[in-house]
Amino acid sequence: MLPIRTPDRQCEVAWFSALCSDDYEFLGVPDGALRSSYEHCGDIVRKADGHGFQNILLPSGWIAGQDALTFAAAMAPQTRQINQLVALRMGEVWPPMLARAIATVDHIAQGRLCINIISSDMPGMKESNEVRYARASEIIQILQGLWRTEGPFEWKGEFYNISLPNTEPAKPYQQNGGPLLYFGGISPAAQELCAKHCDVFLMWPETEDRLAETMRGMTEKAAAHGRRIDFGFRGHVIVRETEAEARAAADRLISKLTAEKGAEIKARSQDSQSYGVQRQDELRSQAKDLYLEDNLWSGVGLARSGCGSAIVGDPEQVLAKLNRYMDLGIRAFILSGYPHLDECDLFAKHVLPKLPTCRLNELQNRRVAHPVTPLTTAERK
Repeated sequence: MLPIRTPDRQCEVAWFSALCSDDYEFLGVPDGALRSSYEHCGDIVRKADGHGFQNILLPSGWIAGQDALTFAAAMAPQTRQINQLVALRMGEVWPPMLARAIATVDHIAQGRLCINIISSDMPGMKESNEVRYARASEIIQILQGLWRTEGPFEWKGEFYNISLPNTEPAKPYQQNGGPLLYFGGISPAAQELCAKHCDVFLMWPETEDRLAETMRGMTEKAAAHGRRIDFGFRGHVIVRETEAEARAAADRLISKLTAEKGAEIKARSQDSQSYGVQRQDELRSQAKDLYLEDNLWSGVGLARSGCGSAIVGDPEQVLAKLNRYMDLGIRAFILSGYPHLDECDLFAKHVLPKLPTCRLNELQNRRVAHPVTPLTTAERK
């Protein structure tokens, strides 16, 4: 067993709300009923909340859709128990104001907030990998410094020079260090950023041996900084009562997709040329009938930048695959399927009740290195 933050065999299971126009019945064929609207994306969040998913990813991108943090603020009072994992691109907002915005949403959500750190190019800009990750590293340290520090705050770095008389405007509801930070990226600079600063390292679908290799490397990188991290899996799922039905559903999903349309959709993303996306494309090119290994189908990546594979099978096969990932040490699953509302129902019916679930940000071993005295209810008000 890897020395991870969450050694118990428990997992956080999250769903996905298609804020970035990523919902289809047939991949690549726009459907007005599934477009990225506040109403439709809100329906997905409320559905996942009602089914008992512990978290939901709210993605961010410069395409038609919703702003993730604003959307999370609106949804927090409408949900009962689910966390929201908000994707934020580092550098879009002046860090002290971003810290205050995050803290505000954290209070609205009463602590049911996590952050997915993104370091891809900002709209209209093109920068080197090194610059983007160096800036993101500074921003993360500024955010965490504002969340954890009492009194004045000073920061002098390569990208930011900040002097604040107090940190009170940025105090989050979560008084033990602020929201958990999730991060995904496979380049050396990305992995180093996560090893230094983040709590959960997210991986896109690959063969199990390659996932295990990545996890071993990340464990060593985190240990070099005196840290432990959790591991997460971001993938799609297609579960049906029989394997034949699941494979047929996968084939149907791409049955109206042309190569030209798929390339057009992938090119919309700010990270379409990233190292991780290229690695997904490479794996798919080597797959037999689009299957990377048993029950892992790479067809989604024909028209999606980023996470491009789905676990495909009957309930027992999907459960077995997730259990093998848990045996590797994976403790967070961020899943999705097409259409997102329908697949949410199917996964919740066939698989979710059989998984040993938890919330990563409610575990007692969370950030013990940075204890902060919690505010009382009266003080929070």
